[in-house]
Amino acid sequence: MSLLRFAPILLILSSSLTLFGADDAGPRPYLALGDSVSFGFITDAGFEYVNPENFIGFPDHVGQLLKFHTSNAACPGETSGSFLSPAAPDDGCRFYRSQVPLHVAYSSTQLDFAVSFLKSHPETKLVSVGLGANDVLLLRTQCGNDPTCIGLELPQVLAALETNLLTIFSDLRSAGFKGIIVVVNYYSVDYSDADETAVISALNKALAAASAQAGLPVADVFTSFEAAAAPQGGHTCRAGLLNASPQNQFACDIHPSQSGQKLIARTVEQTYLAARKDAWNTQE
Repeated sequence: MSLLRFAPILLILSSSLTLFGADDAGPRPYLALGDSVSFGFITDAGFEYVNPENFIGFPDHVGQLLKFHTSNAACPGETSGSFLSPAAPDDGCRFYRSQVPLHVAYSSTQLDFAVSFLKSHPETKLVSVGLGANDVLLLRTQCGNDPTCIGLELPQVLAALETNLLTIFSDLRSAGFKGIIVVVNYYSVDYSDADETAVISALNKALAAASAQAGLPVADVFTSFEAAAAPQGGHTCRAGLLNASPQNQFACDIHPSQSGQKLIARTVEQTYLAARKDAWNTQE
């Protein structure tokens, strides 16, 4: 029987596989960019720091969920400024890199690595960006945790963050990346603390503003953690979403536990899938 009779069917199947099954053609690259949350940082981990495989962040879980190959360029202590420039203040990233390895090796800025990676991996499907928390933490340090100082300086810090993010988004696109960029926002370490949560909400508004201007989706980790912590009165720590403090196992530091990392990963996955569906609908 002639194959010509089946040619139209084969063409339809081929088009469908290209449109809907591209992610199943093999492990596609996923590039994670950001700070200690993306890195999977653990406070006071001792000799574990010499091997970055000891630190599992949400990008590892995202890769498993979406069947992508994860490259995690995140650096603990990275600010939006230090992401762009080696001369900008950071919150410990450059010192960390000078002492122990990251998940991937690079000697320039995280942005330089990202641009190089995307140019050499045009098949990359997803880039996640988690930046901004260290901009605020650096301000807190500079203000000596004085609420008045923080309140006065925070608008300027967040305005600079928005500007930096827009530059980052533009440079990622200029590298030829046409896939989906997901911006990952931040959780409150204690939703029952109104002042703490207000600062994080302001940070997330800045992230949302920059993302909207660039037309990018936001993975709403703030809401995901809030819902998960609600049965514990909003206490993110008691909900098991944060790492235990080295000084007190019944208190927490600011970094996500594996439960927290997996919740972030599911939020990123859902955001990516929704954005991909929207992209498909736009093409039709």
